[in-house]
Amino acid sequence: MNLKMKLIITFLVVIAVPLFLISIVFMGFMSLQPMEVATPQTKEFLGEMLLSVILIMAMTSSFLIAWIYRSILSPIETLKKATKNIRDGNLDFEVDIEDNDEIGELCADFEEMRIRLKESTEEKVTFDSQNKELISNISHDLKTPITAIKGYVEGLLDGVADTPEKQEKYLRTIYNKANDMDRLINELTFYSKIDTNRIPYTFSKINVREYFDDCVEDIGLEMGQQQIGLTYENEVARDVLVIADAEQMKRVINNIVGNSIKYMDKPEPFIDIRVLDVGDFIQVEIEDNGRGIATKDLPYIFDRFYRTDTSRNSSKGGSGIGLSIVHKIMEDHGGKVWVTSKEGAGTTMYFVLRKYQEVLVNE
Repeated sequence: MNLKMKLIITFLVVIAVPLFLISIVFMGFMSLQPMEVATPQTKEFLGEMLLSVILIMAMTSSFLIAWIYRSILSPIETLKKATKNIRDGNLDFEVDIEDNDEIGELCADFEEMRIRLKESTEEKVTFDSQNKELISNISHDLKTPITAIKGYVEGLLDGVADTPEKQEKYLRTIYNKANDMDRLINELTFYSKIDTNRIPYTFSKINVREYFDDCVEDIGLEMGQQQIGLTYENEVARDVLVIADAEQMKRVINNIVGNSIKYMDKPEPFIDIRVLDVGDFIQVEIEDNGRGIATKDLPYIFDRFYRTDTSRNSSKGGSGIGLSIVHKIMEDHGGKVWVTSKEGAGTTMYFVLRKYQEVLVNE
């Protein structure tokens, strides 16, 4: 039995039961023998009174039924239409909330559910699109070094590299391409951990000067092979410490430097690394003289899969997640990362970490 039928039955009961009781009383009164009591005037008066009571009860019941119908059935009908829309995959509608009663609260909860479901659906569509783009990018990025490796291996097998110098060159190229693939795979593995919030951090006290001296020394070896100039300046005192994950902070530096190297276009490329003391923080600045980034792209470069120039990236490769990884690591360290750039002149990446300070507790 639906709610509408229940309301109709309620209406009939509200009318019928009192009417039945009044009718019994009226009939009993009319059957009284003393004529002085049951006079025609009295009977007429009682009949009019009974009719008035019936009319008042009917009007009152009708008003109550209409009010209940509006308060219950109308919102339920709205919710029914909303559920049909959701069933059919349509989330572009709005549930109207008219009252502040329990039914109104139910409609408000349903509307909130619809909004969250719509946001979740949109996020899933975006995520699927990003994953497809990621797969496409990775397919391209893996195909390039694999093709090169196959070519150089075939050259070795066919005897094209007929001198020790050529053989060494071929093997070194194969080794470098394999390293490129290894870096890409590591990046993807780390990306999957970001998605599930399972980044393996190991925080410890790190001496700022010693740590960055070692990092720059490692970077310098790669710079020398690629004939890229490197300058380094560390103005932080020798006893300054930070709490950080050494491995993940190195990933931050390598991703930023790797991004700079990828888009070098000057005859004399250079990277300048500066470590500065800025009060309660240490600030690292990594500046290059590469192509720079357009002003319209600057707000989005830390977004996942964002690529400022498809045509440029298609030749340079890159999964589009390197800087988003940098942003995530710095966020988890309680730090901050940002960028300034001038198109055609170069880019400077900044990130800050809070200094470690001993907290003395008075006994």
